[in-house]
Amino acid sequence: MADTGKGVDDVWDDWKDAVNMTASEIEHWLETDESKEVGQKKDGDGESTGHHSGRRIVEILHTKKADLTDDDVQWMHKVVGYVHRHRAQGPSKDVEHSRWRYSLMNWGNDPLKK
Repeated sequence: MADTGKGVDDVWDDWKDAVNMTASEIEHWLETDESKEVGQKKDGDGESTGHHSGRRIVEILHTKKADLTDDDVQWMHKVVGYVHRHRAQGPSKDVEHSRWRYSLMNWGNDPLKK
C-alpha cells in the first residue's frame, strides 16, 4: 500500500482533472479501431504506449485510493504530465475526429468532455 500522506495526495487532484473519462468509457473506447490506430508502437507492432496506458488507467480507477501502490502513483504522475503536455498541442480544426483527441482518449482524457 502506498503512503497516502504525500505521494498520492500530491497527484490526486491533478489526476482527477486529467482523467475525465470513467473506467467504463475508457474500456469501451479502447475496443475501437480509432483507439488502436493511434500512438507510438515499439518496433511498429503490437499495442501502442497510449493504449497500454489506457488499460493501466482503468486498473487505477478501479483501485481504492488507500490501496494505490507507489507504482500506481508514479503512473498517475506520468498520465497527468502527458495529458497536460498533449492538451497544449491541439489542432485548430476538426478536433472531434483528430488523432490528437484519439491519443488523449487512450490516456483517459476526452478534450470534448465538459
